[in-house]
Amino acid sequence: MIRPPLEVADVVQQYSAAYLARYGSTFSPEQHRALRAIAVCRTAALGGHATQCDQCGHEEISYNSCRNRHCPKCHGAAQAAWLAAREREVLDVPYVHVVFTLPHTLSPLCLHNPRVLYGVLFRTVAQTLQDIAGDPKHLGADIGGLAVLHTWGQQLHQHQHS
Repeated sequence: MIRPPLEVADVVQQYSAAYLARYGSTFSPEQHRALRAIAVCRTAALGGHATQCDQCGHEEISYNSCRNRHCPKCHGAAQAAWLAAREREVLDVPYVHVVFTLPHTLSPLCLHNPRVLYGVLFRTVAQTLQDIAGDPKHLGADIGGLAVLHTWGQQLHQHQHS
């Protein structure tokens, strides 16, 4: 397999020390583990194994994966398969993209109680959309949806939205 010229791990390895020095105190233990895992995925740090051709003796070394669910090397194929499956489920009808954003004043609470806050966010979003769509003044229909949690904005600042 041909390695791309730049990988997420390259960026993490080069800039994580400075990034953590500035923002590390706001990271959860899970975020710290993910960053470390991405940095060492498929490197000698995780060990590996060698395979050798019986014919010519050519040897290849393969390093072990971190298996962290946030790692693009480990889960890139799974993510692509998931996306392809969702695309097959999409009906040939118009759709609407809606974004719900938590107030920035709640950001510190999200860092310390993510399950609780994100659970409230998703339940509130679902109920709001169902109530409005179900109202005969609007759509008068039962709807379905796919919600995705985003915890960072484009500039990599904490920004919870779904």
